[in-house]
Amino acid sequence: MNSNNLFLKFYKKYNNTNLILRIIIGIFFGIIFALFIPDFKFIKMIGELFIGALKGIAPILVFLLVISSLAQGQIKHDGRFKVVIILYLISTFLAACAAVIASFMFPLTLTLSNINAEFSAAPAHLSEVVDNLLINIVSNPVTSLGSGNYLGILFWAIIFGFAMKNIASPDTKKFLSDIANCSSNVVCKIINFAPFGIMGLVFSAVSSSGTEIFAEYGKLILLLALCMLFVYFVSNPVIVSIVTRQNPYPLILKCLKESGITAFFTRSSAANIPVNMTLCEKLGLDKDMYSISIPLGATINMSGAAVTITIMTLAAVHTLGIDVSFATAIILAVLASFAACGASGVAGGSLLLIPLACSLFGVSNDIAIQVVGVGFIIGVLQDSFETALNSSSDVIFTAAAEYRKIRKEAL
Repeated sequence: MNSNNLFLKFYKKYNNTNLILRIIIGIFFGIIFALFIPDFKFIKMIGELFIGALKGIAPILVFLLVISSLAQGQIKHDGRFKVVIILYLISTFLAACAAVIASFMFPLTLTLSNINAEFSAAPAHLSEVVDNLLINIVSNPVTSLGSGNYLGILFWAIIFGFAMKNIASPDTKKFLSDIANCSSNVVCKIINFAPFGIMGLVFSAVSSSGTEIFAEYGKLILLLALCMLFVYFVSNPVIVSIVTRQNPYPLILKCLKESGITAFFTRSSAANIPVNMTLCEKLGLDKDMYSISIPLGATINMSGAAVTITIMTLAAVHTLGIDVSFATAIILAVLASFAACGASGVAGGSLLLIPLACSLFGVSNDIAIQVVGVGFIIGVLQDSFETALNSSSDVIFTAAAEYRKIRKEAL
């Protein structure tokens, strides 16, 4: 009885401890165990179990989230609202393009296991990529779920989602929403044990490759951060200046100060919605507009997610020695942009959607999930930069649409 009480007390304290702190502790113990007991394979097994659990639930989660989102999606017919959506999508696509360019300028490789078989399976030409794309898209939906074929999963989820939107009753849509939320909750439970899984992954990486592995992770974090900073201070201001015909930086800096910094530490676009609402009120924006565009932005305005998905995918591609043509890179940017729009519905953000982009190049789900594992290791910083970019941009583009309307009315 006492042991049960002790366990419950420990579990409660574990859950109440900040996840970032737990992950840092997990990384620390992973390094310590790898340096002093490198032959203790049980710790490595914990990491494999964590990756296996993610690999099992991710296809189902993506399938249900996309269906539920499309089945219940509603669009308000408002000129400013349409402008905001267009700005969200353009920004996300340009962010993916910036990530592609950055990955080609500074190609990075990752230390992964069991990659030898991937070299023979990797497509060599654009025509082969397109063939794989079309074949995988129309694969049997059940087979796609079982094999982790994310292109097929995405295609059939879109088909079912639009069909449900027009045919399903409100009760059925509510049931879909509940099932999607249940799947998200399952992933949350798995992510709750991420510190142990990351401990196993760090143990495996350090015991096999030494502490030099952290130089690799540092370069990856640096590339992600610099690319996101470029999007925030260069790409987004260009978009805003074109739309508003005025200096964008006062708005950019104000949003960074009052939204971006908060989002960096909360690491949640949803949690930052009240902050963004208050900022919109300070900027004098129309409440009927921003009360819709800000929550929507927390769902589909995912420039940071597009950067993460693109850079992590191309890191895997470079690791496997796959040649990427310009046309294939553009396809990746489009796919990453589309995938990023669903990132907020997934616990773990953009990381669980990396396999979707990796499948474009014929990279197996086993390898792609290892890349997801690397993402969780660097996620303490990566997710902070990503959320800061995503959430603060919601206000930037909402304000830009409003200023555009004011400028047109003044002419």
